[in-house]
Amino acid sequence: MSEAIEHTGIRIGPWTFDVAVSGTPGRPLVLLLHGFPQTSHTWRDLLPALADAGYQAAAPNQRGYSPGARPLAVVDYATGLLVDDALGIADAFGAERFHLVGHDWGGHLAWLIAARHPDRVRTLTVLSRPHPAAFAAAMRADPAQSDRSRHHRAFQDPDSARQLLADGARRLRASFASQGVPDTAIDAYLERLGTEAALDAALNWYRAATLAGPGARDVPAVTVPTLYLWGSADATVGRVAAEGTAERVTGPYVFEVIDGAGHFLTDDAGPRVISALRAFLARWEHVR
Repeated sequence: MSEAIEHTGIRIGPWTFDVAVSGTPGRPLVLLLHGFPQTSHTWRDLLPALADAGYQAAAPNQRGYSPGARPLAVVDYATGLLVDDALGIADAFGAERFHLVGHDWGGHLAWLIAARHPDRVRTLTVLSRPHPAAFAAAMRADPAQSDRSRHHRAFQDPDSARQLLADGARRLRASFASQGVPDTAIDAYLERLGTEAALDAALNWYRAATLAGPGARDVPAVTVPTLYLWGSADATVGRVAAEGTAERVTGPYVFEVIDGAGHFLTDDAGPRVISALRAFLARWEHVR
């Protein structure tokens, strides 16, 4: 029998984050970080599956996605602040060390946390998003990757949220559907992101990424045990970037390609993700 998902609020500084939680307190923590344009709903099947496997799993709606953590200024979405949010949430669960899982933008944060705070991370699992340095290298070397990532540039337009939500969020819905996301999940994501204020806050992650700071190519290699899952039909991450990630992990590394799956792996290939993650965590459960 799967354990229930509970919802709680965690306050960090001036912000309150909505967090979905499953599992018994005190068990090893698995922190799950969603990407764009999704929410903690993306982990709806993983949360009870991880709890059943003996973990406490927590999936926050991150900065901008939680109404109580939605500053207006772009500078307030700087990547360093997003990393601090994730570490603060782990601290709130009393987890000095934890298993870390991230997808898309949450995957980017997960790479940064594992690379720069390896003392906090037992294992790292990333869905879709390559190591930042591998991604940056592919953007320079692979014209196809630059085209796949053209939305990074388009989202700098301050009118992006209105455009994406026009005609019943037609563009967002089409993007989701083309990558295997079912209508029920699309509706759940838009229930949280379906206003201009909410979607504009989520888009600020892209805008703040252009601010001054350490470049992606300077992100260190990851030393902790790492699982990287990539769908061969991913519309935004090509094979060059995905395969180049191996050069940026010096610890034990597993690269698993999910044939035919798109970018939104938990929606498109959920059972495969659950199986791979549970097997990986079981292999490294001795890491304390």
